[in-house]
Amino acid sequence: MAYKTRLLATALIAVSSAFPALADDDKIIVGFATAESGFMEAYDKPAQDAAMIRIDEINAAGGLLGKQIEVIKADTKTDRAEGAKAGLTVIDGGADLVVVSCDYDFGSPAALAAEDAGKISFFLCAESVKAGIQGVGPHSFSASVLAAVQGATMAEWAYNKKGARNFYRLLDTWTEYNKGICDGFDWMLPKLKDAKLVGQDTFKNEDASIAAQISRIKALPQEPDAIMLCTMMPGAVSAVKQIRAAGINAPILNGSSMDGSYWLSAVPDLTNFYVPVQGSIYGDDPNPDVSKFNAAYKAKTGSDPSSQYAYPGYVMIDVWAKAVERAGTTDADAVVAELEKMKNEPTIFGPRTFSAELHHQNTTKYEIIEVKDGKPGVVDSWTISEPVPLEALLK
Repeated sequence: MAYKTRLLATALIAVSSAFPALADDDKIIVGFATAESGFMEAYDKPAQDAAMIRIDEINAAGGLLGKQIEVIKADTKTDRAEGAKAGLTVIDGGADLVVVSCDYDFGSPAALAAEDAGKISFFLCAESVKAGIQGVGPHSFSASVLAAVQGATMAEWAYNKKGARNFYRLLDTWTEYNKGICDGFDWMLPKLKDAKLVGQDTFKNEDASIAAQISRIKALPQEPDAIMLCTMMPGAVSAVKQIRAAGINAPILNGSSMDGSYWLSAVPDLTNFYVPVQGSIYGDDPNPDVSKFNAAYKAKTGSDPSSQYAYPGYVMIDVWAKAVERAGTTDADAVVAELEKMKNEPTIFGPRTFSAELHHQNTTKYEIIEVKDGKPGVVDSWTISEPVPLEALLK
């Protein structure tokens, strides 16, 4: 009798080992290896909250492939080493999709863990071309629009709508995102007749002072028509504050990273400051679907979105879920194949296109946000005249 019991137990173990996923076969798991602490939380949390809105919508409608989506989380603590651990934690938890931080530098450790495990990773809103095939691998995507598109958009818009001809380029060398903004600006500027670069400089995000760089701007024969500032939080606020305190009033152009009113009290009555956004959080977006989403976000979280970086989180789940449904499976290779078939796939924040060469958006329609007297709002919209080519993204 004891022998038969041992034999039965051995057989059950063998069956369990052969079919390890059966216990979770009634659900699909999305694992968030994102920042719940540290400065990246300001970018990751809004996008993650937006992702949860789409997940709740899918679950309420019957689920994905007839299964409910379950969410598991691990905190990267805005630390690269912790990011790798967080990625492994959600992978060990059975994640079918690994969601990683908004920024390539901070999200890539978890994304690389997912790539090694043969899992799809989606950066919440990273905007460096490296946050995808080029820096992680063929199973990695980003839900947002490339930083280079932001730089190119602001250059072309300022040229056409603000009459800017003389530009000054100021690059914060801290992250790939910052470099990407200036890469797009560099690609676009030579295409603009009579536009020229009258000076350029660099600084680091943690620099307490950029007095030397400001002195070189003020030493120019005349103030530039526009300053292309390629930076992100937390150091961005200090840079803008110092530029304005020095009496430089030229339009400041930046990427989407400086969207949001949460930092504006640090630069009272800021004016002549512009950023491109995928949708406006200020209640003035021309697309009614954006306003509808903003209301849903407030109902879920108790507050309005803090910046446009909420929106890619919703888009990410939306396009991934469509690809899963079309593939009929969560198998990574099958889902990647469906994602790469998407060309101008409709989403409430604009169409999305992926290909075997690029898992990002290299063009989009942007709303242009102007900060005037400390108050932000939509002032215009712009779509670059041609997509940013891959060779410009890889410079």
